[in-house]
Amino acid sequence: MRKVTYSMSMSVDGYIAGPDGDFDWPGFTDDVFRISLDEIRTIGGHLMGRRLYETMRYWETEDPAGFNDLEREWAALWNPLPKVVFSRTLTAVEGNARLATGTVADEIARLRAEPGEGDIAIGGATLAQDAAAAGLIDEYLIRVFPVLVGGGIPFFARDDQRVDLELLDERRFDGGVVFLHYRARR
Repeated sequence: MRKVTYSMSMSVDGYIAGPDGDFDWPGFTDDVFRISLDEIRTIGGHLMGRRLYETMRYWETEDPAGFNDLEREWAALWNPLPKVVFSRTLTAVEGNARLATGTVADEIARLRAEPGEGDIAIGGATLAQDAAAAGLIDEYLIRVFPVLVGGGIPFFARDDQRVDLELLDERRFDGGVVFLHYRARR
């Protein structure tokens, strides 16, 4: 069965974006970017909310001539990837994306039933919170950046559900970023 993964960057105090929406934090290096490249190679579909969809459109709308080699590689992997966008306000999406027709649980079940390989990735804290509450996230991939932002959008769901995790991988990078890869214990 295809795994469901939640992968995001966060501040040391647990936010994926600060109070002003900013996530341009210190420590982002090519080696940290390569973690994202490694992840995307294992993905067969990506679920995301409207805000992340709008942010990630950058890779499909910018001229790749201005990208460095790693960015061109990312765009070449990202653009053809099937994406499902959850939104209450969008009526259409572009690129290789479609609007969700059901709940996050419905869409995960649909993707798991379809032929194909690769993990099902979730991006965006609100959507991940819904998937976590339903017990659907198998693995968490976290890049912790060396910054305290004091508030904003939290990485982890704020509910009473406890999820025990098993550490699968941990890496430290120049610039102070730490990568953590956990599997949910069931």
